[in-house]
Amino acid sequence: MNRFARLAARLLSAPQGMVWLNPAGQTADVSSECWPAELPVPPSVLDCCERVVELGAPLFLPVAGEGGIPFAFAGVPLVGSEGEPLGVLAVMDVVPHAWNADEERDLMDLASACSAQIRTRARSGAARQASEDAQHAADTAEDEAMRVQTLLDRSQLLLRVSETLADTSGLDEVRRKVADLVSGDLKPSYIGLVLLGQGMLHRVPDPIAGDSPFEDVPTPYPVDPSWPSAASVRENRMIVINDRAELTTTYGPEAVAGFDSLGLSAAVCLCLRGAHGVLGTLVLGWDSPHSVDVAERAVLTTIAAYTAQALERAVHLDERVTVAHELQQAMLTDLPAATGLELAALYRPAAQDDMVGGDWYDAYHLPAAPGERTTAALAVTVGDITGHDMKAAALMGQVRSMLRQADHDHPGMGPDRVLSALEAACRRLDIPASGTLVHAHLNPADNGRWRLTWTNAGHLPPLLATPDGTSQQLTPHGPLMHPFLPPGPRSSHSRLLPPGSILLLYTDGLVETRHGDIEENIERLARLLTAAPADIPLDTLVRALHDTAAPAQAEDDTVLLAVRLPAQGDDPSR
Repeated sequence: MNRFARLAARLLSAPQGMVWLNPAGQTADVSSECWPAELPVPPSVLDCCERVVELGAPLFLPVAGEGGIPFAFAGVPLVGSEGEPLGVLAVMDVVPHAWNADEERDLMDLASACSAQIRTRARSGAARQASEDAQHAADTAEDEAMRVQTLLDRSQLLLRVSETLADTSGLDEVRRKVADLVSGDLKPSYIGLVLLGQGMLHRVPDPIAGDSPFEDVPTPYPVDPSWPSAASVRENRMIVINDRAELTTTYGPEAVAGFDSLGLSAAVCLCLRGAHGVLGTLVLGWDSPHSVDVAERAVLTTIAAYTAQALERAVHLDERVTVAHELQQAMLTDLPAATGLELAALYRPAAQDDMVGGDWYDAYHLPAAPGERTTAALAVTVGDITGHDMKAAALMGQVRSMLRQADHDHPGMGPDRVLSALEAACRRLDIPASGTLVHAHLNPADNGRWRLTWTNAGHLPPLLATPDGTSQQLTPHGPLMHPFLPPGPRSSHSRLLPPGSILLLYTDGLVETRHGDIEENIERLARLLTAAPADIPLDTLVRALHDTAAPAQAEDDTVLLAVRLPAQGDDPSR
């Protein structure tokens, strides 16, 4: 009975609904989840229900409740198999409500279904007591079983909709999952999603099938009455198209052309209402005659509500992810020109659009040490701040800038002292930065060689490929950065790089896979680096390493930073 009360209130857009039962010789019983539990049913409402039973006919009052609180009332009698009165299915509105013909018909249809449900229970009890009614009861039970199965299927559909759309994270995912959900039970031949933005309607193409039937139709298109989807948005209601003739009579030629190109016989446009207004329309179309009954209307209304909630979350998340990606890309500045060195870098986001990481690279000229007028020294860094959200991207920006500042505040000091200064600043400023990084200084030496000095805070080992065709992992490292780890001195390590060497720094997105061995993947990356032709452009080499070594569906951001020394006799200014 509560279900029928909720459906009646929803279909007639009324705030309150109830089923009032008054079997002979018993006290009236009210069953409704729409009526506030803390308030008694007003006597005037019960008077209206009794009047419906006395009349034995529907009663639709735009205004009732003389002498008390005025309200609008609509009630239809519930009758038994012999026509005896069982009660009333009613809805009430707190303001005057002119009930239209569609609402009257919907309430009468729903009352018939409610009466049938009550009669079914009564017949089931009688069938158990009378053997002569056994066959009739069996036939009735079969019909009811089919009806109950239909209700069960639709209830399961709504459960799947609520569970599946609860964890969607992007607009394309919502579009795909809604299509998957409604295709199995409602069996539409077409599923479309149209969103309202800046006063115009924008179709969301199917991520797989695209939007080919509407190639000749302009998008976005205005919210005008020539489209049923636009009418659904303008009027904030469900629009049902029963056949092509109805579409041709009511809407414009563009809508008819789209209807014909999809081969549709019937369609429904579901208004998607969000917390702050109308979001758009969900369009379902069928290529054969399809009637939307009162029960299906209720199912479609509920699906539209769940879809609207998922869309609001998806749009909000998409906007946040876009901002985070733009923030992250803005921080990955161009590489500096370095005399005697060639630099190339690459950043690739994770395969999932909602994954925003804290990976970064950086390279910049170092200030001259005390007593020096100029220097060709260069700093290079690759790091990975813990997390995959806006906070991680923001922390990455802070740490990257603070590390640059620490280098310029400590001229002539090694990368270990600079990293220690960064960690001390994070503790003083209460910046909860945790993660890993490799920070290195490159200083020119003699005979085309460069001295590499680096410190490693829990990061993957840099790779060094030398002209003799060998490579090695620069494995010495210290603990990762973390605000809860006790502060301690950092150590640095040094290596003289011969001409023609390539230094590669990278993050774990390049070599870490769900079921693979990270050590084996690092060794494979080293072999690829060593096997690269000596004359390959460095940026081409970096892209080739990523495309070959990175997993197809990376679960993390990926950064590569490569530094190459010119081979002996090469022009160092190239």
